[in-house]
Amino acid sequence: MLQLTDKILYQYFRQRQKKIEAVIRNPLHYQNALLRLILDSNQNTEFGKKYDFCAIKNQRDYQKACPLQYYESLFPSIEKMMDDASNILVPGTVQWYAKSSGTTNARSKYIPVTKGSLKYGHLKCAWDAASHIYNEDPAAKLFANKSLIMGGSLEDLGHNKMAGDISAIILHHFPKIGRGFYTPSFETALWPEWDEKIKRTAQETIREKVTLLAGVPTWTLMLLREILNVTGAEYITDVWPDLRSYLHGGVGFAPYRNEFRKLIPDQKVSFREVYNASEGYFAMQNHRDQDGMLLLCDHGIYYEFIPHKNIDDSNPECLDISQVDEGQKYALVITTISGLYRYVIGDIIEFVSTRPYKIKVVGRVHDSINVFGEELSAHNTDKAIGIISDRYDVQVKDYTVAPLFIKDGQAGRHEWYIEFENRPVDLNAFATDLDTELQTLNSDYAAKRSNDIAVECLKIIPLNQGTFEAWLRSNNRYGGQSKIPRVKNDREMAEALLTIN
Repeated sequence: MLQLTDKILYQYFRQRQKKIEAVIRNPLHYQNALLRLILDSNQNTEFGKKYDFCAIKNQRDYQKACPLQYYESLFPSIEKMMDDASNILVPGTVQWYAKSSGTTNARSKYIPVTKGSLKYGHLKCAWDAASHIYNEDPAAKLFANKSLIMGGSLEDLGHNKMAGDISAIILHHFPKIGRGFYTPSFETALWPEWDEKIKRTAQETIREKVTLLAGVPTWTLMLLREILNVTGAEYITDVWPDLRSYLHGGVGFAPYRNEFRKLIPDQKVSFREVYNASEGYFAMQNHRDQDGMLLLCDHGIYYEFIPHKNIDDSNPECLDISQVDEGQKYALVITTISGLYRYVIGDIIEFVSTRPYKIKVVGRVHDSINVFGEELSAHNTDKAIGIISDRYDVQVKDYTVAPLFIKDGQAGRHEWYIEFENRPVDLNAFATDLDTELQTLNSDYAAKRSNDIAVECLKIIPLNQGTFEAWLRSNNRYGGQSKIPRVKNDREMAEALLTIN
């Protein structure tokens, strides 16, 4: 029966691929139609009346009528919705909220998740991801075997409202037709205690035929190591010989790629990046061997783009999809069917292609270290540590970077707090090569490093195993979609890590 289902769905995905290609050929048409749909559907809400959605005719009108929004400006409306008020950002009431702590702020954010955003956004994107996989790998057998998705957990907010990681909300709303193709049990997938969840997931899945694996790299690695520990196998494909794809997102993959290839050396297993956040599912890698993720233009999200040079302007210029240029960086602005309007999500993306529109995430609006004028982004640090780790054949479990400030005539520097799986034999040589790679990637950093006058070579502080886990637990951020901040302009986190260490 499963084999028959796989054959039927394979034919469906071939048809779906034709629609995807139609959107790729004319994304502006689909984007403009989507904006019209969102404005018309929400014109009688409190927000729609405030900004006179019914009078808006096009994108230019929309930009003039509605100012850019940030979480702080939308939170009063979201708070009303969580208190069971209706017709605030969207018609009716909203039961589900994606909880996200982000990487730069300890305060949790609650993003409304409507039935429409699930159906036409997250779940539709999941089907399209399968379509891309089948398009390149007809032998994928996603629906003859099982998919394993690392999910979060849910919490009751009262007023018949629920919150949790977007992964947990997606799993909860997984259509019944698809649940037979999923492992582990939904009870285990939504289990709130992560240590127990990892153990239960390993026990439940080691005898399954897993074809697809998906999840944030840090937590997925924990699961894979537990599976190897339980089974005594050398490689994950010894346990799951049918594995064909790993979908990853949430953090830069470069620091983890080497470790994943050690655990999954079989080249038939593809690693594909997806750009999925609490606010929406934005892009996915549609070709396994090509850089960049295809921007999804018919999945309930209308995009605008602020040129990187204008990010700090009080009223920055915003471009539509037809106005962006290849190789340029932009802050992403979204309008969604779930009630986010001209919302500055905080991510910086770069277009690696405009035919079709493919992007990569290169950092956060405020996710850079700029103590000495170096403007070093998390994208720079991820890429550098990935390159040097491969060169030295070491694995980095996690890391963060903090400044050591110029003081009493002494030069400053960056300090890298790294938890290694296996430390390099020569830590100083590793640090020197890492510093050199950063200078190659970032000319501002190279200029500040000139002759060691203002900024010295970076220093690596190796951390004991479990230090980052202890930091996450102490900040109530362990599990789910929580991430380690990569770069910080202060030493608060660094000092906390030293205390734990």
